[in-house]
Amino acid sequence: MPRTFPEPPEPADPWRPDPVRCGLRGALFALPGLAYLLTGRLWHPEDLDALVAAGLVSWAWGQALGHRAHLRMAAGRREAGRTLLKGAPLGALAATAAGAPLGGSVTAVGAAAAQSVYLAAAGVLLVLGGERLLLAALAPLTAGAAALPWWDPGTVPRVALPLLSVLGAAVVAGLALRSTRTASPAPGGARPSPLRSLPYGLFGLSAGVLVLLEGRQHPYAVIALTVSMGPAEWLLYRYRGMSVGALRATATPAAFLLRSTGVLCLCLLLYVLPLLPAALLTGAEPVPLLLLAATLWTALLLQAFGAAWQPALVCLTAACGAAAAIALGLLPGAVALTLACGPACAWLLLRAVRLLGRPASHA
Repeated sequence: MPRTFPEPPEPADPWRPDPVRCGLRGALFALPGLAYLLTGRLWHPEDLDALVAAGLVSWAWGQALGHRAHLRMAAGRREAGRTLLKGAPLGALAATAAGAPLGGSVTAVGAAAAQSVYLAAAGVLLVLGGERLLLAALAPLTAGAAALPWWDPGTVPRVALPLLSVLGAAVVAGLALRSTRTASPAPGGARPSPLRSLPYGLFGLSAGVLVLLEGRQHPYAVIALTVSMGPAEWLLYRYRGMSVGALRATATPAAFLLRSTGVLCLCLLLYVLPLLPAALLTGAEPVPLLLLAATLWTALLLQAFGAAWQPALVCLTAACGAAAAIALGLLPGAVALTLACGPACAWLLLRAVRLLGRPASHA
């Protein structure tokens, strides 16, 4: 009699994402832009340089600090809180210092400082899982911007409402950091080297430059790209869950490579295709926007698997090349972004197929 054994029950997906949390994070990435709608008429054109410089430094610092805080989270919530408590104020000061020399007025310096404080506080809350607290802090800003089509609030409310949201974000971030002090301290262990977080900071800087170059021509397309960061995070989780399923469904390395490549292409298409109608509705050229989105998502995927340096250097090269071509007037913005992001996206995809097509990468 041949022996037969029942199949074991299918285990739960360890990478099952929370769609509500991912959608909320996507909204939180975009809602701060409402501050520019409220306060835009109060700025001079040269004031934007201060905001851009401070924003780029905040992006780079926030990415590196977020990665280091997550590393420390493995040792305990208390250690992650201490890392954020030290790093977030330093990041806000560094971003303000970067934007202050470029500000043409006191208003510009104040706006750069407020932007830096908010981004530092938001980074703390996103690492510690305080998305709903951050959404509550943005309520005054959201309400003021929603009323603009029917009501001109005047100069004082235009300034007060964003500042109230900045203050609220800083307060709830402080409360979140205070709560980490009550967590049990972790046993002793070596602290990770700060150099481990350097590639994440370089990626944040290069991503900020690429998004800025797209936003100079089509700001509404960048809003759509920013909102899509929520679905992008959801798809990163889905890719990992589907890859675990591919491990169970295949029996040879070649079969897993084929199935893993299909999963990668499916998730990437599900991310970039909804941006096509967004590009058409906003009047943006679809090709550079979709290539930029695909580059950022694939780089984030590689970072999630610990491959940080290569995506950072590829994106930094693309950002420097596109910025130089546009600044020197060698190419139009759309062409420069296409020529920069196209090869970067292709290289990152090939790297992802090679790295993530190995079963050991998903163990």
